[in-house]
Amino acid sequence: MGLVKSIKFSDLMSDELFRIDSKFHFLNSEFGWNIFGSCSNNLIPLSQILRPYYENFTYKVNKEYKGIPTGMSYLDEFGEIISYQVVSKKNHPNRLKYKINNNCILISSLKGARTPALQFDFNLDDYVFSNGFYIFEVKKEWNKKFVLNLLRTVRLKEILDNNIYRGIGISSYREEDLLKIRIPNISLDIQNKTMEMIQPLENEIKLLKLKKQEDLEIINEVFANYFNIDLDEVKKLENIKQFNLPFRLSGLKNSSLRTSYKWHKLETIQSYIYKDIDCIQKLDKFITSMNNGWSPESSEVEEGTAILGQEHIQKNGTISLNASKFTTKTKNNIENFYIKQNDFFVSRGNTVELVALASVVTDEVEENILYPDLYIRVDFDDEFVNKQYMAFLFNSFIGRVYFKHVAKGKNQTMVKVSAKELYDFHVPLPSIDVQEEILKEVELKIEAQQNVDKEIEEKQLEISELIEGVIIERERKK
Repeated sequence: MGLVKSIKFSDLMSDELFRIDSKFHFLNSEFGWNIFGSCSNNLIPLSQILRPYYENFTYKVNKEYKGIPTGMSYLDEFGEIISYQVVSKKNHPNRLKYKINNNCILISSLKGARTPALQFDFNLDDYVFSNGFYIFEVKKEWNKKFVLNLLRTVRLKEILDNNIYRGIGISSYREEDLLKIRIPNISLDIQNKTMEMIQPLENEIKLLKLKKQEDLEIINEVFANYFNIDLDEVKKLENIKQFNLPFRLSGLKNSSLRTSYKWHKLETIQSYIYKDIDCIQKLDKFITSMNNGWSPESSEVEEGTAILGQEHIQKNGTISLNASKFTTKTKNNIENFYIKQNDFFVSRGNTVELVALASVVTDEVEENILYPDLYIRVDFDDEFVNKQYMAFLFNSFIGRVYFKHVAKGKNQTMVKVSAKELYDFHVPLPSIDVQEEILKEVELKIEAQQNVDKEIEEKQLEISELIEGVIIERERKK
């Protein structure tokens, strides 16, 4: 039998949206927004600490910028920028709209966001941030680092994800609700002393981060070392603005005899990458089938069949099964669009940096999940191709160089690849034994990085406990 909670009519009236939401009103009626259970007699809402700050970004003509959406492809779980979307005045999604400064703190508006509250201490002039972030400046009576760590506490994260969000699936919470949360009016002196206690932990985290490599960096390093490729030279070639290509080479790997600068720049870079590799094969020899997915009308309501999205294809070559959309629609052959363990998927539409990312379903699939029409499911001849090896290859610099140059689309915020681009991809394909050897090396190095992640998480938990301890115990010690 489920737990029944009565809500007073006066409590319903206290909410301007008149929400009939038990999880929300339980927070209001039981805690009065005092989520940490502080004994202080002088509680203040976060609205007296944080000032909303929204400055529209001004795009200039003929200049590129670094767009930062809220997704896990761009920000890691430690608050670091790991990638960005190249945008310009002509080519940028409307959601990338805000300029920030070094005094700003950002926090994702989405329930279940992996990334914590954010604050950056480098030059942000060329960065533009999504409207999926709530952006604040900290009022002068408060230590900015103390407030940042307050917004990263485990308890506050639990409240955002479990009590004040709206909707089901990928949903968000209101800025006004976040700012209702109450904490003690802690003196600046106590905040500063707390940060002195936290500083050694932050120093240890910085040292750990210096040891850490991103999964994609590891993948690139392993491929470069095995095939004896100088990544610095690849970067130099990518930055070339003008070059000469002999006519005799203009048809090499170019069945359509393309004359574009982009195509022939690809040929120059690939020629360097592949110059010492003796196992280059055209992928069409090993693809046995390809199918696009299905994208029926869907919603965030957890009813019907789950559907994956672009964000579920990850750079580390594995599919995330945490579906964000659901559909009640069906069709006669719907079972053909259910994902299965060991399926290989390619994203056929995305930004120029992320198009044709590939992932394999490594987890057991316990319920029906659809793959959308922006996915291509590819089957290979498994006598010659290890799917996980191929996913790493697609996501490595080898795949990024190729798909960046062959993807089609006038708007660089959404380009696409088709079956032809996959068939025409020339790849290093050693024997299955060697593929598995490369795969094992990548996995061992990624596993070592996961141990570093655990150490960082432990230090962050210590910081969270110190902040929560100050909030809860301050009045008791008086």
